[in-house]
Amino acid sequence: MRLALVIPNYNHRGAIEKTLARLAAFELPCYLINDGSDDDTRFLLIELAEKYDWVTLIHHPFNRGKGAAVMTGLRRAYADGFTHALQVDADGQHDLDDIPAMIARAESAPEALISGLPQYDESVPKGRLYGRYITHFWVWIETLSFDIQDSMCGFRVYPLAATEKLFLSHALGERMDFDIEVLVRLYWQGVPVIHLPTRVIYPEDGVSHFQGLKDNVRISLMHSKLFFGMLLRQPKKLLHKLTRPSQNKHWSSMGERGSYWGIKLLAQSYRLGGHWLCRAIMYPVICYFFITGTTARTASKQFLTHVKHQRPNHPQLGEPLSWRDSLKHFFAFGNAALDRIDAWCDRIKLSEVDFPNREMLASQLAAGNGAVLLVSHLGNLELCRAISIHQRQVKVNVMVLTQNAENFNRVLKQLNPDSSLNLIQVTELGPSTSMLLQQKIEAGELVVIAGDRTSSQTAGRVIYQEFLGEQAAFPQGPFILAGLLDCPVYTMFCLRQNGRYHVHLEHFADTLKGPRAGRAERLEQAVNEFSSRLERFALSEPLQWFNFYDFWRKDEEFQRADAQSSRSSSRSSKGQASK
Repeated sequence: MRLALVIPNYNHRGAIEKTLARLAAFELPCYLINDGSDDDTRFLLIELAEKYDWVTLIHHPFNRGKGAAVMTGLRRAYADGFTHALQVDADGQHDLDDIPAMIARAESAPEALISGLPQYDESVPKGRLYGRYITHFWVWIETLSFDIQDSMCGFRVYPLAATEKLFLSHALGERMDFDIEVLVRLYWQGVPVIHLPTRVIYPEDGVSHFQGLKDNVRISLMHSKLFFGMLLRQPKKLLHKLTRPSQNKHWSSMGERGSYWGIKLLAQSYRLGGHWLCRAIMYPVICYFFITGTTARTASKQFLTHVKHQRPNHPQLGEPLSWRDSLKHFFAFGNAALDRIDAWCDRIKLSEVDFPNREMLASQLAAGNGAVLLVSHLGNLELCRAISIHQRQVKVNVMVLTQNAENFNRVLKQLNPDSSLNLIQVTELGPSTSMLLQQKIEAGELVVIAGDRTSSQTAGRVIYQEFLGEQAAFPQGPFILAGLLDCPVYTMFCLRQNGRYHVHLEHFADTLKGPRAGRAERLEQAVNEFSSRLERFALSEPLQWFNFYDFWRKDEEFQRADAQSSRSSSRSSKGQASK
């Protein structure tokens, strides 16, 4: 990855010098585009380009617009051999401290466009803020998705090969309509869009070149053009989406469905009207995701079919099994999300949860001893964690291997700031993680690890066990880590049964530690026992199974798919280079 900065500038004298001074620390080549500024600004930019040898100054002889300036910078960067460009506005609105996070996300997803997701303070002009909501609405229609959460933020990392391909095939607007149109058309072209929250301020002495009437007319015409373009091209794409599940993706690389603003709308409706209003809004949304979510819908049917084979007359499933069962499965997931919000807002008390074996764990913790809980994505264990946090009696540390639910967690944190307490974000279970968790155990705390999902970072390091009649991959990491921590291990499942939540806590082992000689056998035995318990509870409450991906797909198939994708990307890059 070769990254350059692109900064469009039109008469921004006040902030550009400070912006470049702060960017100097990143030691990145920079293309500074003077978009026909007045003489005072032009002379200042020439002085700054002479001061900073990493700045290349490009002049437009007259003002063409922000979009034209950005395109000039992007195309020049691509011609000079850069693979990515980070666009930064010259007016001081962007939080440059977020640049490392933007670069890191671009490195982890080089094919994607990384866009800031503005977090505004009181300085934002209300007219500009409300206007953004209108644009959000039209962009969601034009893309038939909520994947683009904000299309107007000028703080972005562009993948240059895909962007140059777009520039060669379409004439884009050159002024304030550019940011929106380029994002929508890149999305149409198949470029993933990833958002990162970033603080945006409007300085009191800031200069805005947004021309109210003219730019609003341009943006309206652009939306009209995109809308009719969507009518011509999107039906075919939607049909493809409905009929072709994403089989080549590992579950951890599948993005969270649902935009930040969509989830926030549900949260606000929950605040105003409780469950009834939230369900009135949520159920139509779930129906939309059911219709368009081919991968999740296929996975639901696959799982319920396995359950049906094991228990033909299951009382919760239809005879024969049909799409209605999968839809009920989706609704159960939505209801579990509402219960999760209830728990974090302290509306579900521990007294409302049946927990018959509570003393078994309580006595362990009362003695000052920590323990490992092996859990799964069956049921609603989040409810127990939320209640324990509210009561301040138990310290719970939850291992999180992905950020797939970052939008939901952001909104949840706004409802209750404690919702993210003790989440430990890791990419894989390494030595540093073991040391950290060992301290937690020695302090008499709980460590919660999911034992039912493999990680894309540890592909191949799995143990296959029979689950619902077919071999499934279970991760080695949680069981190895539990052995290293050398403490009692329990399994816990929290299921909604007969209108109440019931916590099933069972002793798993006094310790999983043992001599190196029998390590492989102990691992296999532990995974076998966990998969057996998981199968027992999954058969009991199949609609509370929330692994909406192909659970039985071999880990090696993901590795082969990734290798083929890498080879294809390499051939594509070489082809672009030869051109």
